[in-house]
Amino acid sequence: MRRRTFVGAGAAGVIQVALPRPALTQPASSRLIKAVPQANLTSLDPIWTTANVTRNHGYLVYDTLFGTDANFQPQPQMAEGATSEDGGRRVVVTLRSGLKFHDGEAVRATDCVASLQRWMKRSPIGQKLETFVDALEADGDRRIVFRLKQPFPLLTAALGQISNSPPFIMPERIARTDPFQQIREVIGSGPWRFIPREFNSGSLVAYERFAEYSPTPVGRPSLTAGPKIANFDRIEWHIIVDPSTAAAALQTGEIDWYEQPPPEIQMLLRRNRAVAVEPIDPLPLTGVMRFNHLHPPFNDKRMRQAILPGVSQTDFMQAINGPDPSLIMTNVGIFTPGTPLANDTALGALIGPRSVDRARQLMREAGYTNQPMRVIGPTDILAPAAMTQVGADLVRRLGFNADIVLTDWGTTVQRRTSREPVERGGWSMLFTSFSSFDFVDPSAHFPLRGNGLQAWPGWPTIPRLEELRDAWFLAPNLAAQRDLAREIQEVAMDELPYVPVGSYLSITALRRNLVDRVAGMQLFWNLRRS
Repeated sequence: MRRRTFVGAGAAGVIQVALPRPALTQPASSRLIKAVPQANLTSLDPIWTTANVTRNHGYLVYDTLFGTDANFQPQPQMAEGATSEDGGRRVVVTLRSGLKFHDGEAVRATDCVASLQRWMKRSPIGQKLETFVDALEADGDRRIVFRLKQPFPLLTAALGQISNSPPFIMPERIARTDPFQQIREVIGSGPWRFIPREFNSGSLVAYERFAEYSPTPVGRPSLTAGPKIANFDRIEWHIIVDPSTAAAALQTGEIDWYEQPPPEIQMLLRRNRAVAVEPIDPLPLTGVMRFNHLHPPFNDKRMRQAILPGVSQTDFMQAINGPDPSLIMTNVGIFTPGTPLANDTALGALIGPRSVDRARQLMREAGYTNQPMRVIGPTDILAPAAMTQVGADLVRRLGFNADIVLTDWGTTVQRRTSREPVERGGWSMLFTSFSSFDFVDPSAHFPLRGNGLQAWPGWPTIPRLEELRDAWFLAPNLAAQRDLAREIQEVAMDELPYVPVGSYLSITALRRNLVDRVAGMQLFWNLRRS
């Protein structure tokens, strides 16, 4: 947990490496990779949505000023580095020279300023950074100047935000799009360019190598940091909903990478010597039961608390990964298991014998009298679909007057943005999961926010959570951060912006002739065919 390292740490001590060129003399089949992503790509805007499939799309197309390595250290990416002046109140980030967008235009500081301004409206850590910013402006074509009200020690960590939503750099004309509206044109400066004429949602997404991409010349590939070497001329995402069909294609070599095979398919694939089945990220993802705090029944804290005795983290996690205890974690709280802020404060209501009868009694005491509620969820993405099935069964056993609406993931992502009550098409509960990096600390923790209508869908208003989060940003050391993390978890488990329903290792499967995969998520740079 070394995120408090500031500007110098990213640029100092880096290792110069010789950048290999893609092997253009390889046969065409070696320069093409076909993958089955975790879900259909329905939104192309990684700032507008927190859907991981859109984030992964973003890392193909866009780049960031800083990356973050596997030790959660920020490292220069599009930036040469950053300098701090005036006691940390003026920070200048300098772009590397020669950076270009996919449309041939040079990347300028004004593009970065517009991109960051849009990102700060949506990202949790960006929103916090914005409260420190007096001015964000371009000084010439290569210098981005932050004028701060007071020092913000996590500035470079924020600019290297790994996930949901990363501060991707777009051309100024696109970045001027309202942050609460989706962009309509996909132009980045990343290793591959999106091919709009071939995009067929529900079937195919295609990318081609950007010949003028400029990888950082420093560091080693590690998570989103280091040189991003594109060894494939073309990447194809094939949307295959049926797991058996996807597995058969992987085994015959028609597909190279199946991002999220379900447990029964994993067992089949492990018997194939040509296929590697492994965790995509060494750290676990965490599942959440998210409430809509705007409307009954879960606008009442007592109703949120009432269902806790009936929640079994084991049931939710086994639905995702099966009974193998090495692949699931229970007694899970607000922060990613195995990371410094993870703790067991206030988890008593989720630990010990489970009792649906006790939950029903608490629901009656909270005043539940058969009011309608709605669970929304997907059918076509492994973890959220599995958790939704368990959740749907749970709310029925609890005696809720429940409407279960199952659609594709893209529709679920769109529908969860509705603030309408149930009778006008809204929702009451949903299930999803977040990458390990999202829950490492409060900075990027979307569902932990308590800032009302500015929060992630569900929109809880919990002022005390916001106060503790603010204090965490100013904590002087890890010990103080841990103390605050315990307090944050205590408040979260009382107010319940969501219920953590366990953690799991996300398993991926790829052909064994693909080597040098960068761990963390479905990343394609550095990957090559042996």
